[in-house]
Amino acid sequence: MKRPAYASDKILKEFIRTALEEDIQNGDHSTLSTIPKDLEQKAQLLVKENCILAGVELAEIIFKTFDKNLNIEIFIKDGESAKKGDVAFIITGKARSILSTERLVLNCMQRMSGIATMTHDWDSRLVGTKTKLLDTRKTTPNFRVCEKWAVAIGGGTNHRYGLYDMIMLKDNHIDYNGSIANAVKMAKDYVKKNKLKLKIEVETRNLEEVEEAVKSGADRVMFDNMDIETMAKAVKIVNKKSETEASGGITREVLNSVAKTGVDFISAGAITHSSSNIDLSLKALKI
Repeated sequence: MKRPAYASDKILKEFIRTALEEDIQNGDHSTLSTIPKDLEQKAQLLVKENCILAGVELAEIIFKTFDKNLNIEIFIKDGESAKKGDVAFIITGKARSILSTERLVLNCMQRMSGIATMTHDWDSRLVGTKTKLLDTRKTTPNFRVCEKWAVAIGGGTNHRYGLYDMIMLKDNHIDYNGSIANAVKMAKDYVKKNKLKLKIEVETRNLEEVEEAVKSGADRVMFDNMDIETMAKAVKIVNKKSETEASGGITREVLNSVAKTGVDFISAGAITHSSSNIDLSLKALKI
């Protein structure tokens, strides 16, 4: 799949730089003290449990950023199913370079593959409906780019990336401001004044707030922690005048039932904050 725009070369370069600096600092002394400078070797990325693989492209970028002469032969691409015992790729080049980048590559791929696998599983529950599965901002600080990318690899849809690319008026915004109608009006004025192209989403807690959000002209209305019956009523109130999104307390078991209410989107923080890492390892192969 095509790399998302937010995973730009600039962003990934800075992420990799800081991650390597955190790990290596003044030297990978285990490697420097035991491995000859010019020793060439190979290693294979071994998959140790069934999954949707993610982070392969990132792994190649990490390797090449650290040592442009490393060569990677890829057998399983991002988003493809992998089985226990599969070899995803073989990396060839300076043994020192392979060893010094091993943990960063594995940390990223294990986490990303876990998110992609869970996203794929949850998204499969929505087959046959028009509802799209969204992620949230419940991500690991400074690792959001990889976690959001993994959601996309797993078949999910990315919600707003950060605070800057959508206006979302949540319960605290409404409570501090005083009313949905006033908050939306102020947001619209702000967007117009600053010549921004931003959608305005409003979080609602009951049907009265849903009605107010629709009347105020919100682009999307979020139904927060509503039960299925209330959500179905909320969809009818909106009546396609705005996009609709279900959020709060979403579990795998309720996905299909929520989708059948007719909501356009279901957002779930669990796919990024509660996925389990996939067991992967980088094993040496002697040339």
